[in-house]
Amino acid sequence: MGRFCNILFFLCAITIHLSLGTAQVLFTFKKHACVASGNYSANSTYSTSLNIVLSSLSANASRPDRFYNTTAGLSPDDRVYGIFLCRGDTKPQLCQDCVKAASEDLVNRCPNQKEAIIWFDVCMVRYANRAIFSYMEQRPRGSAQSPTATRSDSGEFNRILGDLMDRLVTRAVSGSPQDMFAIEEVKVTDFRNLYGLVQCTPDISQHFCNVCLRNALGDIPTCCGGREGGRVLAPSCTIRYESGPFFETNGTTVPSSPAATSSSQPPTNPTIPPEKRSKISRIVLTTAVPTVIVVLIILIWFIVRWNCKEKVENDEIISVESLQFNFSTIKVATNNFSNGNTLGRGGFGDVYKGVLSNGQEIAVKRLSKKTDQGEPEFKNEVLLLAKLQHRNLIRLLGFCLEGEERLLIYEFLLNSSLDHFIFDPANRVCLDWERRHRIIKGIARGLLYLHEDSRLRIVHCDLKASNILLDEDMNPKISDFGMARLFSMDETHANASRIAGT
Repeated sequence: MGRFCNILFFLCAITIHLSLGTAQVLFTFKKHACVASGNYSANSTYSTSLNIVLSSLSANASRPDRFYNTTAGLSPDDRVYGIFLCRGDTKPQLCQDCVKAASEDLVNRCPNQKEAIIWFDVCMVRYANRAIFSYMEQRPRGSAQSPTATRSDSGEFNRILGDLMDRLVTRAVSGSPQDMFAIEEVKVTDFRNLYGLVQCTPDISQHFCNVCLRNALGDIPTCCGGREGGRVLAPSCTIRYESGPFFETNGTTVPSSPAATSSSQPPTNPTIPPEKRSKISRIVLTTAVPTVIVVLIILIWFIVRWNCKEKVENDEIISVESLQFNFSTIKVATNNFSNGNTLGRGGFGDVYKGVLSNGQEIAVKRLSKKTDQGEPEFKNEVLLLAKLQHRNLIRLLGFCLEGEERLLIYEFLLNSSLDHFIFDPANRVCLDWERRHRIIKGIARGLLYLHEDSRLRIVHCDLKASNILLDEDMNPKISDFGMARLFSMDETHANASRIAGT
């Protein structure tokens, strides 16, 4: 059996090597941007966090929703945020291969840059040293145009193109928030078609998707005017049109429009010319060969799994466990949970200030041992909070689960909570109207994210001044989701049996 497994692994390695060689044909690099937001050294903690993020993106790129975001790094200086998005028509295996190739290429093109983005034909990968999830961003952006110029009827072509892209944008923002993607084929003449595609990242709202796509459409005359194909690439959205097919239907019917009225005369001989046949042959070869290789890889993988009993790790659990602190570390940081380190008391336990060995200040929520909350609920909260990333929400740095002890470790905010300023006559003078207005806007942005823009819809049922924390610049951050109830994206009523938070 061991010899059989070795042979299978050898064959699998050869097949993967061949598939990677073919992948260079499929994954066409289009644009990239290295953002000037700081540099990191090769062997730094930030470099380690970046490798973890890129590996996690590649490992999760076979997801059916073709989108994933992740974070690595405990301290703010070492934290890396990453996102990938595959084109809405991309098959899972092709998406995973593209994300892996793009991640490797991006690091080579932007060495030691703390923020960068790259666009391939079928995927986009980006990372940064700041929160990028759920923010609609239009910079940096890129564009590309077809080498083929439009024909003499450019005015009619532009009219048809404008109508096509307008329909696509309307369709993309009118569907599911998790699938803001639309494609369409329209006839220009009986012998000439136009193909269009628009897509947004599913972490932004439909409103901001519409804004992003409309702004991208405004770039077409500048970047691609007079061309039969072009694309505009932004971090949160992308648009593309071509005179030839470039997307997969995956068995679905592509919306199409009838031929537009045109004075162009059809050619007298519709026979495909030799150069056209050669181009079609190349397309068939570059599509069929990788497909056969992928099928072989899948078959070999199943055989190896069946005969050699390979264990598959759960990436989500690994990512949660990577946030885990040792209880002894937190005990030392909080001076054995001394009363002098107490910051406050909540319904499920006390909150303590702590200082880690590297000097980082933290806030530790020690859950009461008498709580009925079980281990699954605790881990559910950790998963939930780890996915919520917004500048106006308190950030979860990690957790501890050891014996009966259950701890949540948050970032420490210097100025405590809003109630210490509103209800204290001496501190109240610090809140001028400009600062109050900024605090109100920050709270509203945080609530909008929780209620509308987050992939996990959460309603905060206990919003009060003591649950609004203030950083050193008096920026507000919402905390304590003890009364928050989790909604699915298509529900309108809370499920009272699932209370997320402590």
